[in-house]
Amino acid sequence: MSLTRRDLLAFAAASLVARPSFAQERLTVVASTGMIADAARRVGGSAVEVKALMGPGVDPHSYRQTRSDIVAMTRADLVLWHGLYLEAQMEEFLLKLGRRRNVVAVGEAVPQAELIGHEDYSGKFDPHVWMVPELWVPVVRAVRDALSDVAPDSAEVFAANAETYIAEITRLGDYARGVLQTVPEPARVLLTAHDAFGYFGRAYGYEVLGIQGISTESEAGLNRIRTLVDMLVERDIGAVFVETSVSDRNIRALVEGAAAKGHEVRIGGELFSDAMGEPGTYEGTYLGMIDHNATVIAAALGGQVPERGMDGKLKAGM
Repeated sequence: MSLTRRDLLAFAAASLVARPSFAQERLTVVASTGMIADAARRVGGSAVEVKALMGPGVDPHSYRQTRSDIVAMTRADLVLWHGLYLEAQMEEFLLKLGRRRNVVAVGEAVPQAELIGHEDYSGKFDPHVWMVPELWVPVVRAVRDALSDVAPDSAEVFAANAETYIAEITRLGDYARGVLQTVPEPARVLLTAHDAFGYFGRAYGYEVLGIQGISTESEAGLNRIRTLVDMLVERDIGAVFVETSVSDRNIRALVEGAAAKGHEVRIGGELFSDAMGEPGTYEGTYLGMIDHNATVIAAALGGQVPERGMDGKLKAGM
């Protein structure tokens, strides 16, 4: 998508602002998504000041940079974005900015052999790698390396922080695998608004069905809705899930369609797909986001889960 005249003017204006010095007490980091911002805060610690462009409930597939975003990114010491065509509407701007500033697509650190290819586009991949903690580890290491390149004097601190964080992510992965395996195999079907859980399904042995495709930009037709309603009825699937960053309209259409055929389907819970929870909450961190998803999915589909998640930190009534 081409940059508008407004974008170019904002870019040019911001470029005239004096650049911050790397000798500052704290590095200024701008991250596209909340997940990347969380990693930057954990790895950078007190040495960084991090701004996330996309907050809770924001869909990164359709998000377009604002004038204030352009100014923030142009002034930052480091810009971190996901890549893999997640930020589709911002990609052209980010690639151009990367020719003159420190801009790193950290999601592309995941080895290509681990990526799921796009069904319709050669060379394009499912970007939702954060859904599996083990796949998020290379991204955290890429954040560490990007920070170290900008502030080499703090590289040892960044490395230590990263290893501590990775240990927590690894423990989270073990927890997720454990609770998800308690769901009876016939019930391991995850139906959500869009196809964000492909890596999740592959890692944990779940059949994943999205009403829309990998990107929320794709439209769900009536035939797709009818097909999924028939499948819910025929396979006696009792729970579907909504997402915080995607409209629940299509999911509710499935529930109503199944009810019209005499089959009751409940909404098993709200999942974090492309964005985390509210800032300042446990669910507003990467660990909390994935803990919530694994716990809610396992509980709704008949598994055994501890009360309020891995460490009892999830909010009550999840």
